[in-house]
Amino acid sequence: MSAGGGTKAIVAALVANAGIAVAKFIGFLITGSSSMLAESVHSVADTSNQGLLLLGQKTAQRRATKLHPFGFGRDRYFWSFVVALMLFTLGSVFALYEGIHKLQHPEELSSPLVAVGILVVAIGLESYSFYTAIVESKKIKGDATWWQFIRNSRTPELPVVLLEDAGALIGLVLALIGVSLATITGNPVFDALGTVAIGVLLGIIAVILIIEMKSLLIGEGASDKDLDVIIDELAAGKVQRVIHIKTQYIGPDEMLVAAKIALEPRLPLDEVAQAINDAEQRVRAKVPHARLIYLEPDLDRSTVASS
Repeated sequence: MSAGGGTKAIVAALVANAGIAVAKFIGFLITGSSSMLAESVHSVADTSNQGLLLLGQKTAQRRATKLHPFGFGRDRYFWSFVVALMLFTLGSVFALYEGIHKLQHPEELSSPLVAVGILVVAIGLESYSFYTAIVESKKIKGDATWWQFIRNSRTPELPVVLLEDAGALIGLVLALIGVSLATITGNPVFDALGTVAIGVLLGIIAVILIIEMKSLLIGEGASDKDLDVIIDELAAGKVQRVIHIKTQYIGPDEMLVAAKIALEPRLPLDEVAQAINDAEQRVRAKVPHARLIYLEPDLDRSTVASS
């Protein structure tokens, strides 16, 4: 997929999180709620993360250079990996620290209804961002489950935004429960427990994203479906079969295909060149993101030996 859908989801998340962060900080200053503080830092981290995702999309568009002949498409993977690290450090670790601190030194909440009102508004804004991410993701998800989409997508931004928004929504609900129980019972420990729960939640999401983005950074190959299509399209015309093949995404929209193909024996050089060109065209027609294709012609040794 192009960056367009991802950009729309990122911008929606950025606008929503920026507004939510301001509201949460005001709520924290009024109430002193540790859940509100944890959620405030979470929203600031999310807002910064959206900026990093947009930066990754921008830098990935740079022209290839002699030092980077395959371009900068993996910048989108790198900045998505940084986002996962920030979600862990600024979101999870801070929330756990603040929650444990407030468990050890509980403090009464002031004006808890203000916190409740802000959290309800934040849930509405975050729901809008999450809905936008879902709509954009459905355009490329196909028949895959949401978990399969997150695990297998070669476009990093949408899985990141989806998990961030899902975590933010659940975190807001946890904060609302913590503040509400602390208000009803008069025991601020519930607010601290809500903060700890938020930290654990963000930690789980961050670890998932770190694992997935690391895999993309190292380099993932074509999906089984795309690989079957590529092999089928290569093994046609004057190509007898694919001897071996390797694929790798060098960016979300660009895949490298390198293969050794067995051609019909005794072909003139011009027909060898034409067979290779035809094979490349067939592949690109069915798998457009297979933009870089390098084919090495060879003979099918098993056929030659038997004849």
